[in-house]
Amino acid sequence: MNILILGGAGFLGCNLVRRCLKDEGHTIRVVDALDPRLKSTTDNLAEVMDRIDFIQGSLCDRALMDKVVADADVIFNCAAQTSHPLSLSDPFFDVEMNCVGNLCLLESVKEKNRTAKVIYTSSSTIIGKALNEVVDETHGEAPLDIYSANKGVAEKYYRIYHTLYDLKTLSLRFANLYGPYGKGYPEFGFINYFIELARTDQDITIYGDGRQNRNVMYVEDAADLLYESVKHDNVFGNVYFAVHREHYSVKKIAEEIVNVFGTGRIRQVEWPDVRKRIEIDDVVISAARLFYDMQFEPKHTLREGLQKTKEVYNQ
Repeated sequence: MNILILGGAGFLGCNLVRRCLKDEGHTIRVVDALDPRLKSTTDNLAEVMDRIDFIQGSLCDRALMDKVVADADVIFNCAAQTSHPLSLSDPFFDVEMNCVGNLCLLESVKEKNRTAKVIYTSSSTIIGKALNEVVDETHGEAPLDIYSANKGVAEKYYRIYHTLYDLKTLSLRFANLYGPYGKGYPEFGFINYFIELARTDQDITIYGDGRQNRNVMYVEDAADLLYESVKHDNVFGNVYFAVHREHYSVKKIAEEIVNVFGTGRIRQVEWPDVRKRIEIDDVVISAARLFYDMQFEPKHTLREGLQKTKEVYNQ
């Protein structure tokens, strides 16, 4: 199988590369812009670089997209601007990456390879604040920041190209992924940032009481889910939440990280104004629809995922 992974040097992308390499017979091409604004480098791929075809390039480069999609059987699009704060400080960059880039990809697939399966990695934050005790795909969308709004817009592009042009598209809404090769910066996901603080024996700062609930998923489970989705024709044309059934408070997550790594401390402070305005509060998401359609369940508990993450860092 010819597999194309866009954004393959990023956190989810590089873990997906490793998952695809576990099975023989695949040709894997990875494209990543390595944009310094997104803290992207090839370090995450160093040990597997000799087993993949790596191209440095942008999702917005139509000529490049025309070339790389032409012979792909499967296209995983993990390329994105993923920082909520950066989307507010530089909204036009976010639009370029999360809207224009996806249109470039879809146009290239439409023109060059309509038989390819295209899986888009979306975000659970497109819903904004949860209005129901448990959130599922029937929940409305009222995003609170530019990143979340544009991820939702891109989902609509994939659905439209499926409906109008019969492209095989699938959008999966992930939430709070963590694990090896994560970016240890606060703007790129709070769990990986907490892990970086703990393993370097720093304070983990929690805003407010930290009681807001979050679904969490170990990144290898997310990579397995992406890989397995290709085998299920019935899921294409749809949008699904892709989350673990486990959910914990932000404070509990921080406590587990400190406990597993044996370093770091928890410090609680008042909310900064801007962060409070975009905070989605308590969110518990159900992925029952996806797991029913795919018969898939994540394998790792929070503690197991943290322990495996620690093992990788200890290496």
